Amino acid sequence: MALTTAPDPTRRGTGSVRPDANRRGTGRIRHGEGLAGYVFLSPWLVGLMGITALPMLLSLYLSFTNYDILTPLSEVEWVGLANYERMFTSDPSWWHSVRVTLSFALIAVPLKLAAALGVALLLNRAWRGVGLFRGLFYLPSLLGGSVALAIVWVNMFNRDGAFNSFLALFGIQGKPWVNDPDWALETLMVLAIWQFGAPMVIFLAGLKQVPTELYEAAAVDGAGKFRQFVNVTLPMLSPVIFFNLVLETINGFQGFTAAFVLSNGTGGPVDSTLMYTLNLYITGFTNLEMGYASAMAWVFLIAIAIITVIFFSTGRFWVHYSDGEDR
Repeated sequence: MALTTAPDPTRRGTGSVRPDANRRGTGRIRHGEGLAGYVFLSPWLVGLMGITALPMLLSLYLSFTNYDILTPLSEVEWVGLANYERMFTSDPSWWHSVRVTLSFALIAVPLKLAAALGVALLLNRAWRGVGLFRGLFYLPSLLGGSVALAIVWVNMFNRDGAFNSFLALFGIQGKPWVNDPDWALETLMVLAIWQFGAPMVIFLAGLKQVPTELYEAAAVDGAGKFRQFVNVTLPMLSPVIFFNLVLETINGFQGFTAAFVLSNGTGGPVDSTLMYTLNLYITGFTNLEMGYASAMAWVFLIAIAIITVIFFSTGRFWVHYSDGEDR
């Protein structure tokens, strides 16, 4: 019987594919896929560099200069930390805008989240027409920080506005709320609270994920509606509450459009609506102190970053996840 030997796959002319050829083919495929990925990512990368990264780096450089928009960049004067020193030591309007913004965020954000959660609890039922009510409550959030909505709000709270007409039905004399330094900021807070639709939808989604068995077990143990809310709903919703809290706090600090429209871009009356972002705008584009405004913007960015870090650092003490692990 003749003995036959198996062909050597590494020899040429045997009809077998060599391993190094397979590797080269696989490498070409992966290289092509990677190239295609970068092609699809290129619009985002160009936008990131041209619209975000490079302007941020330029503003960081300008924050150490006395750039005033009218002066060419090649002629700006380097002033070092003078802008930051001025901000913290000799600019009362900066400190005032910080106080106004903190007051706005500390009052409006909790009330907005409370309203959103309360309405979400009411709408988390199989009522007839509940979808219509969900859409109506969400509608103000679709308008967002639009100028048109701010104009309507200002007209509503003028001396002859709809709100004073409503108060007159009960014999209550109204006032020019948007022109009163004691109430102008509160008017903006009411507008922010009224736009609770976005967090409400997120709360609704979170409520749908709470197992009904937990409520049934709590009811068997004799827990009423309030105890069920405190011991079941809030712990199960804590990740959603945390998510909404972070987003709405950042949005609260960034409030601009309504304050700009209400005060005609001045922060009035008597600087009562001088939000931080509005003060930054006035500094950079009205007073033409773009170098100083850039320093204000970087301090603002760092402050928001610190607040976010604090939220994430303290969240592990009260945010509970369904897998039993706290982040």
